[in-house]
Amino acid sequence: QSLGLPITDEQIKEMEANLDNIDFQMAAEEEKKLRHDVMAHVHTFAHCCPKAAAIIHLGATSCYVGDNTDLIVLRDGFNLLLPKLARVISRLADFAEAHADLPTLGFTHYQPAQLTTVGKRCCLWIQDLCMDLQNLERARDDLRFRGVKGTTGTQASFLQLFEGDHSKVEELDRLVTAKAGFKRSYMVTGQTYSRKVDIEVLSVLASLGASVHKICTDIRLLANLKEIEEPFEKDQIGSSAMPYKRNPMRSERCCSLARHLMTLVLDPLQTASVQWFERTLDDSANRRVCLAEAFLTADIILSTLQNISEGLVVYPKVIDRRIRQELPFMATENIIMAMVKAGGNRQDCHEKIRVLSQQAAAVVKQEGGDNDFIARVRADPYFNPIHKQLDSLLDPSSFTGRAPQQVAKFLEEEVRPALIPYQSKMGGKIELTL
Repeated sequence: QSLGLPITDEQIKEMEANLDNIDFQMAAEEEKKLRHDVMAHVHTFAHCCPKAAAIIHLGATSCYVGDNTDLIVLRDGFNLLLPKLARVISRLADFAEAHADLPTLGFTHYQPAQLTTVGKRCCLWIQDLCMDLQNLERARDDLRFRGVKGTTGTQASFLQLFEGDHSKVEELDRLVTAKAGFKRSYMVTGQTYSRKVDIEVLSVLASLGASVHKICTDIRLLANLKEIEEPFEKDQIGSSAMPYKRNPMRSERCCSLARHLMTLVLDPLQTASVQWFERTLDDSANRRVCLAEAFLTADIILSTLQNISEGLVVYPKVIDRRIRQELPFMATENIIMAMVKAGGNRQDCHEKIRVLSQQAAAVVKQEGGDNDFIARVRADPYFNPIHKQLDSLLDPSSFTGRAPQQVAKFLEEEVRPALIPYQSKMGGKIELTL
C-alpha cells in the first residue's frame, strides 16, 4: 500500500483483526480437498476476511510463506538455545573455578599420564562449549530473510504489479525483510532459499552434540572410577537387579540424544545436493522433521547437561588414592634430580630406580598389591641423602604445572566475557522430572 498498490486501510484492518481467528477445522478440510497446505490457509484466511480476499497472497508463492517463516523460526530457535548453552557454560565455569587446584590423574589413550587438575579438565569441556556458543551465534547472525522473490526467485510477479518499477520491487523486499526483524535478505534465490543454509544451521547443532557427547562420556568414565558422579537422587534406583548400582543415566541420555543430533545433519546435506534447478519438493517433508528435531533435541540435551553440571559430586579421597598409586613412578625424574644435587651419580641412580620400580610394578600387576616403590626407596640406604625430601618431591600439586593458573586466566579472559550478553537469562537451577 505504501508503495502505491490499490490496497485499502479497511482491507488491512480486516486482516489484522483476524490474525488469530483461525478455523483449523476448515483449514484441514481445505487441505484435504486442495492437497496444498498454504493454499488451504489462504482460503481459510480469505473466508474470515471477505473484503481483503482479493489481495491475500497477491504476487506471492508458497515459499514466500513457508521459507520466510522457517527462517524466522530458525533464528528464534537459536535465541532459545543460546541462553541455555550459556547457563551450562556458567555452571561448569563455577565448577572449574572451585576445583582449579585439585590435582587429579590425567589420561592419554585412557592410560595414566601426568597430573592435571579437576578444574583444568573441566576447562577442556568449557572450551568446546564456548566454541559452540560462538558458532551458534554466528549461524544465527548469518541467517538472512528470503524476502519477496516470487515463484522462481526473479521477482517477476512483483515487477508486473509495480508496472516495471524496479526500485519499488527492491524497496518492497527491503521493507518486508526489516519488518521480519532481519537486516539482510538473500540477493538471489530460486523458489526457495538455498538449502545449504539448513546445512549451516544443523552443522553447528551437530557440533554441539559432539561436544556434549565427549563431556558426558568423560563423566561416565569418571563415574566408573568413582572420582566424579552426576547427581543421584535419594530414592533413585540404578538397577532393578543390582541395588548398589549408581548408573550415570543422565549422562547416558545426553550421549544417546547427542548421537541422534549429530546424524540429523546428514538430512540437509543430502537435500541440498538434490535440489534440481530452482527447487524440487522432495525437501519439504524431510525438512519438517530434521529441522524441528534438531532444535528440540539440542534443547533437552542442554537442559539435561545443565542439571548434571549443577550437581556434579567430586570424591577427593578417591582421586588422591589413584594419584598415590601412580605418582611414585611419575616422581622418578624428580628423585634422580634431587640425588644428583646431593652429590649422586645420575646413571647409578637411574639403575637403582629402574630395579626398584620394576619390583614395585610386579607387586601391583602380579600380586594385586599397592604401589610400594617409595617404601623401597625409603628402605634403600643409597637414597639416604634425600629421604627427608621425599614428601615434598611427592606433593601432587608440584606435578600439575600451570593448570590452576590456566583455569583462572581462561575463565577471566575468555569464558566470563562470552557470557555477559546472557547474564540476565542465567536463571536458577533446573530439575529433571524423569
